Amino acid sequence: MPSYTAPTKDMQFVLHDVLNITAAGIPGYDELEADFTSAILEEAGKISAGVLQPLNVVGDTEGCVLENGVVRTPTGFKDAFEKVKEGGWNGLDMPEEFGGQNMPQVMGTAVGEMFSAANQAFTMYQGLTHGAASAILAHGTDAQKATYLPNMVSLDWTGTMNLTEPHCGTDLGMMRTKAEPQGDGSYAITGQKIFISAGEHDMADNIIHLVLAKIPGGPDGIKGVSLFIVPKFLVNEDGSLGARNGVACGKIEEKMGIHGNSTCVMNYDAATGWLLGEEHKGMRAMFTMMNEARLGVGMQGLAQAEVAYQNALDYAKDRLQGRDVTGVKNPDGPADPLIVHPDIRRSLMDQKSFAEGARAFLLWGATMIDAAHRAKDADADGLVSLLTPVIKGFLTDEGYDMTVRAQQVYGGHGYIEEWGMSQYTRDARIAMIYEGANGVQALDLVGRKLAQDGGKHVMAFFDLVKGFIKENAGDEEFDAQYLEPLKAASKDLQAAGMYFMQNGMKNPNNALAGSYDFMHLFGHVCLGLMWAKMGLAAKRSLADGTGDATFYETKLMTGRYYMARRLPATAMHLARIQSGAEPVMGLEAANF
Repeated sequence: MPSYTAPTKDMQFVLHDVLNITAAGIPGYDELEADFTSAILEEAGKISAGVLQPLNVVGDTEGCVLENGVVRTPTGFKDAFEKVKEGGWNGLDMPEEFGGQNMPQVMGTAVGEMFSAANQAFTMYQGLTHGAASAILAHGTDAQKATYLPNMVSLDWTGTMNLTEPHCGTDLGMMRTKAEPQGDGSYAITGQKIFISAGEHDMADNIIHLVLAKIPGGPDGIKGVSLFIVPKFLVNEDGSLGARNGVACGKIEEKMGIHGNSTCVMNYDAATGWLLGEEHKGMRAMFTMMNEARLGVGMQGLAQAEVAYQNALDYAKDRLQGRDVTGVKNPDGPADPLIVHPDIRRSLMDQKSFAEGARAFLLWGATMIDAAHRAKDADADGLVSLLTPVIKGFLTDEGYDMTVRAQQVYGGHGYIEEWGMSQYTRDARIAMIYEGANGVQALDLVGRKLAQDGGKHVMAFFDLVKGFIKENAGDEEFDAQYLEPLKAASKDLQAAGMYFMQNGMKNPNNALAGSYDFMHLFGHVCLGLMWAKMGLAAKRSLADGTGDATFYETKLMTGRYYMARRLPATAMHLARIQSGAEPVMGLEAANF
């Protein structure tokens, strides 16, 4: 049976040694002293390991069952949901006026990683609720906020997002769901939505669906899409629940993974809904939820990689197989443990260096969101907007690959369900697809985000990397092991951007054919930057002679591995980008 231990020590290191959050100048961060954040993370870690993780395999094996229009969640999910409610975890970073604790998003992100690593399918129920509540908070009227947010923050009610239809996924302008005005301010919503996570279940009194639909007579395509609040049960003026609305689950999808989450086909039959935000501006309102969700999905890639790595490491230390070629390490046993072998070490170091680098990247991204929202920092908002497709696409691609590496450590046992490793691979796979498939994330990055505000934000990123290198150069060993590899990788990224500028205008396919490689190139540079920052922090702590010397030495060695063995992938991605569109587009469609 797999296990999970929350990486609270590493989180504390990133928050305080690397990001130095109490001195960040972001409103609310001065309260995030190390003792305070430690208490929160330790408590979340206990719930993750003691309550959520034991239900992970239960959710995977039992799945959800649709009975007479009601979805029954796996054994134990309801009780666990109540414990999450009691702890107020969904409202950790929501406003106090609606029952939240008003903490910065960086804390919600750290807690979210633990919950997701422990049980991704379960955590999606409250994760989607948080996203829906954020959309209502940003775009709802005062009356809508008062009606829905207190119950969603408390998890008495949950929330969903309804975008995809059977005939359209990414191209939402093709949607057919209609919203007919009723003359009283409401709309009659009719249509079918598919792939709706947590669309129906038995853990909350009401489910608040946010549904994209078209008002007749509006503009064609995506410009004619509006967003509506469509509750499962109508809400009376006094806040009590009224009649059942015209929305029902028609089917639960049979999926590769996340079996414990009810992925539903939702049928809307003249269901009563209310406009959220402005008419025909539905995508703007929905993107509040989608951008949050994309960061959350990037977190899922990290989370599954982390828990898979933890179990692969335990197995590698315990499983006896073969002898160390440099000399016997376990003379009292019939063989040495797997971890003595270089190829196993390579795999584990890939996993460890990714997980720790990705954690720093994700928490850094969360601080930018906090700076944008709490300090109204437009530059931080622009930079995190640029990095959102990188966080989502790169972390989920790499996260999935790391679960495969972890599975491989087990050999044949990794392929057997009894050992639990295949679930991490299966659960991680969806993160590369939902909230915008990763190919679309790459297209968004190259096609929209690079040129946003005249390229201001990508130039700011280059300046940030250049400034960090300049400010911290001077130690010959650190320069060689960290700063020079980061400088080379950053130059590869700049060269790729220059190639797009010089060749993309005359043939857009030159840019688009290289977009996926660019997303990964960018991701490696971001993790390289994070490892340089972590290496510097560990080096300083060792020099100070305080704290756990072994922890800091391990951090430095892990960072050296990433810089030496993983970061050079930027050169490969650049070579692919500079080959242009011809190798990709040269073959006629009929000849595939």
